[in-house]
Amino acid sequence: MLRRLSLSNFVIVSRLDVDFGPGFAVLTGETGAGKSILIDALQIVLGGRGDAGVVREGESRAEIAAEFEPVPPALAAWLDEAGLAAADEAGAATLLLRRTIDAQGKSRAWINGSAATVAQLRETAEHLVDIHGQHAWQSLTRPAAVRQWLDDHAEVDTGPMLLAWQRWREQLARLEAAERLGAERERERERLVWQIGEVERLAPGADEWPELNAEHQRLAHAQAILDAVQLSVDAVHEGEAAASSQAARALEALETVAGYEPALAEVIEVLAGAQAQLADAARSLQALLRRTELEPERLAELDARLSAWIGLARRFRCPPPDLAAQLAQWQAELAELDAATDLETLQRQAEAARAAFIAQARQVSARRQAAAPGLAEAVTAAMQQLGMAGGRFAIALETLAEPQAHGLESIEFLVAGHAGSTPRPLAKVASGGELSRLALAIAVTTGRSRQARGLGAGTLIFDEIDSGVGGAVGDTVGRLMRQLGQDCQVLAVTHLAQVAACADTHLVVSKAVGADGRTRSEIHPVAGAQRVGEIARMIGGQSGSGAGLAHAQDMLAAALLPAAKDTVP
Repeated sequence: MLRRLSLSNFVIVSRLDVDFGPGFAVLTGETGAGKSILIDALQIVLGGRGDAGVVREGESRAEIAAEFEPVPPALAAWLDEAGLAAADEAGAATLLLRRTIDAQGKSRAWINGSAATVAQLRETAEHLVDIHGQHAWQSLTRPAAVRQWLDDHAEVDTGPMLLAWQRWREQLARLEAAERLGAERERERERLVWQIGEVERLAPGADEWPELNAEHQRLAHAQAILDAVQLSVDAVHEGEAAASSQAARALEALETVAGYEPALAEVIEVLAGAQAQLADAARSLQALLRRTELEPERLAELDARLSAWIGLARRFRCPPPDLAAQLAQWQAELAELDAATDLETLQRQAEAARAAFIAQARQVSARRQAAAPGLAEAVTAAMQQLGMAGGRFAIALETLAEPQAHGLESIEFLVAGHAGSTPRPLAKVASGGELSRLALAIAVTTGRSRQARGLGAGTLIFDEIDSGVGGAVGDTVGRLMRQLGQDCQVLAVTHLAQVAACADTHLVVSKAVGADGRTRSEIHPVAGAQRVGEIARMIGGQSGSGAGLAHAQDMLAAALLPAAKDTVP
């Protein structure tokens, strides 16, 4: 429920705080006073479009804040998940939305003091407010809006059906693309098969290239390695002047005089270690001599494989170390291409996706078929109270030749203006005033139905939806809105005195010129004599005349009387 709306520097409003209570409230005032400004501001703070034009002339920014309480459970869960819940439990029952727009059109938004996006404001709004504008009747001729009216009444969730439709269309697109690009894909497939075949004959291993190079280098230099090792063995151990022999001779000489010079002990220890290391090196070199062979056949094999490897790498313009990875990539591309060109599989997948969509759409159709008579009956009953006695409302559901994203049928609202006449498309038979009354009947009927099921927003707003209505019908409209206000909060912008007289709360919008010479809009609640005066003004007479005031008092008194006919099914 909307508790407070605060505006700052918005259009012609300098500063305004309006408190709202439960029940049915009306906003009235002279034409041009700014009655719809509140509705415009509320739409903006709920995520509607806003630009620099809403900033009061001469000011740097406009600010709008709306306070709601209590927070619907579903919305509270969403806020908590999004990290936008109230900071403390004391404020958990209250929701505060705030939005600013500066003179450059830049917008910022907050939910419960945390920065939020405009999309998050819009998602929040779905749980809080339903707004029916003065041109709501136009939606009665738009197929999408007509479907939405019926789906709301039928409690239909079309999300799964739309998802199934998207999946079906995606599968169809894949199938059509495969059929359209068949020849091109076949050429691409032949190219990949040839390339893969060329490289698979070589069968390059993922880590084979560095191993091949290392082995080839070793075998190509095998003779040089043997010569170097043999020379090293001679120099270290087996030659006449081998290092190990020289070390032994030096060690023997020093040991004979070591008893006379203590400093030689350390040198003797070093020479002994060097002698041992020379012996180890000699054994390792001798073992290497025994293992090393020239292997000319193996070297020839390596030469041939390296040559083939390098040739393929040059042919396919990739570095030799990447040849194995390139083969894996081509194999993956071929597998993907084969899957995409498997027309039989794609056909089966498309048929399965279509069947899934049809199953979802039939469920939606069944709900629509079941709900349409009830909605038609309820709107027909409301029409009898809105100056269309004997009229009848009907809903036509016609099976489409081809399924569409919105289902298997078209939906059209029909109306018979007089008893005994056949219902026809309302755009062809209803006048502007009748269309307005029909829109009001549907809005009130579906709003009452949704509230009864606990689905509707806590606040319903009617922005001059009663235009084109007058006389006794206006009195009925007011009583219907007051009755709806027993189930939820209702706010109406109206020019009808009959509607205003039925309100629980009456707010008057006026325009005045301030001391600075600038025009500003103000809103204040009226009661007692002030309300009588405003009703008298709306009737069309002089608000201060005795006859006008008496008429207004009678109207207010009559509005308080119960009427058996004031029932919306």
